[in-house]
Amino acid sequence: MSANSAEPSPRRAVDIVLVKAGRTKIRYPADLLHDDGTHVVVRAAWAGAGVRDFGFVRFEPGDVFTEHYWRDRWYAVKEVRTAEGALKGWYCDITRPAEVVPADGTPGEVVCEDLDLDLWRSADGGTVLRLDEDEFAASGLETTDPRAASAAWAALDELELRAREGDFEALLT
Repeated sequence: MSANSAEPSPRRAVDIVLVKAGRTKIRYPADLLHDDGTHVVVRAAWAGAGVRDFGFVRFEPGDVFTEHYWRDRWYAVKEVRTAEGALKGWYCDITRPAEVVPADGTPGEVVCEDLDLDLWRSADGGTVLRLDEDEFAASGLETTDPRAASAAWAALDELELRAREGDFEALLT
């Protein structure tokens, strides 16, 4: 999916809730595009305050994120485009599987626990970066929840392999 693709109307609003270390890190509104019971896709505007420059990419007002969450996978993949629709790349958060909390019989919130590890893949696929391994080590998860830590490392390894070998975008269909 791209930021420019036509979507059926009407869209349903959901809240995306990112949790880190037991606290809500950020909550923002999004349009629910797809939910097949396992894979949830939403679209949202950049929810940060101002510009966030990572050095390898800048997230800025007007950017559009098409975000993919799974109830059975340990990651979330966010396609990032400019307001004009140009693809910047994909920012991947290593997370616990998403929980979709219903409201009035439809999804109301997508809750995702961030486990610190991240991966960036540029639009052309030429840059693939593993991020925040030091934060993950400092989190203590490997001691407090070794099963989750193992799943997190495996998810990061899987995403990196897909990002480098070319079938990355197949994840998003």
